Amino acid sequence: MPRFLSLIRIDEQALPANTEFPPEFGERMGALMEEITKAGVMLDTAGLLPTSEGTRVTWSGGKLSYTDGPFTETKEVVGGYALLQAKDKAEALEWTKRFLEIHPEEWTVGAELRQIDGG
Repeated sequence: MPRFLSLIRIDEQALPANTEFPPEFGERMGALMEEITKAGVMLDTAGLLPTSEGTRVTWSGGKLSYTDGPFTETKEVVGGYALLQAKDKAEALEWTKRFLEIHPEEWTVGAELRQIDGG
């Protein structure tokens, strides 16, 4: 079965000041994670720490350069990921849609879904 990487994209600058989620968010997310795991689709998932704790490494002109975060010039950053194994892209998109719809309406959260080469 093909594998897909869902990159969860957020705008760190636009996140609500109150980062606490309502209790029902955790309940809905927990239920979805249990369902997707029992279905054998979820292989791995995690949220990422803010870009302020990250470093970009670039290879250009035969040299490496390092840039410590935060990356304020970037509108969207990867805030997390999910590694899925689904029968096809349509199934992976359905799970990704359900994940996004759980988030509070005032949030803007996106996902880039890509099939893993050879997966």
